[in-house]
Amino acid sequence: MIVTEMDRAACLALLKDSRFGRLACANDGQPYVVPISFVVEGSYLYGFSLLGQKVDWMRINPKVCVQIDELEGPQKWRSVVISGLYEELPDRIGFKVQRDRAWSLLSQHAQWWEPGGLKPMGEQPTPHLFYRIGIGEISGRQASPAEQD
Repeated sequence: MIVTEMDRAACLALLKDSRFGRLACANDGQPYVVPISFVVEGSYLYGFSLLGQKVDWMRINPKVCVQIDELEGPQKWRSVVISGLYEELPDRIGFKVQRDRAWSLLSQHAQWWEPGGLKPMGEQPTPHLFYRIGIGEISGRQASPAEQD
């Protein structure tokens, strides 16, 4: 297997074609990773979530990381990691345009609210929110099978 670095354009292409990834946040030195659904436009990743640990921690520490991958087989895959800043898009004056844009982009995809809008069975529903992550650093790697002689 040959592993190579992906350039920024290839990383952004995978990011734009993806809908699911893993978001990492941290609080008091403790990391936390959860699956998210998202859509990318420009230099932002847009998402939707119910309130909970992820949102609580991102409010405390807005520095986050998102990992996206595409697996075609054990020796053929691509993986991208972005670092960025979390920003809530509340339902109030000053955020309407960004919030409406997030809703519009996300709602173009089936079941766009999953997994961020689902709570374990038996729990009461909680308020939801839209957010965006400003894409800072981005890097990626890809693997392909080694040539056979």
